[in-house]
Amino acid sequence: MSIPSSAPEVFKGTTSLSITVKDIRTSVAWYQGVVGFGIERAVERDGAPVFVTLKAGDVRVSLNQDDGKKGWERIKGLGFSINVWTDNVDAIAHHIKAQGGTLDSEPVDAPWGARYFRVTDPDGFKLAFLKSLS
Repeated sequence: MSIPSSAPEVFKGTTSLSITVKDIRTSVAWYQGVVGFGIERAVERDGAPVFVTLKAGDVRVSLNQDDGKKGWERIKGLGFSINVWTDNVDAIAHHIKAQGGTLDSEPVDAPWGARYFRVTDPDGFKLAFLKSLS
């Protein structure tokens, strides 16, 4: 099967994603304190957070508290990467390291035309921060 080089757009939209996390407080602290997202919305049940949406520009990540019914040790995010396109890859990498975070890879210019680095959140979800070089 051949993939067409171009196809008409069917819709226009923005992207947000929702992931289930083991400890929502730990994940919020990482996304907010280490990476630099702001909190847009938080929902509590019985005094405990169960859903938090974080925002950085047009990027939204919603965190849902896992209830453990599928087991606490299951692998999450395998084969999945959250790609965040931004103009300040190096500044974000520097910020993450300054806040005590660890990068999976340092910022690098890729042969396919982007500068990027990778980082892993507390639940094992992979994030790539990218900037187009063209």
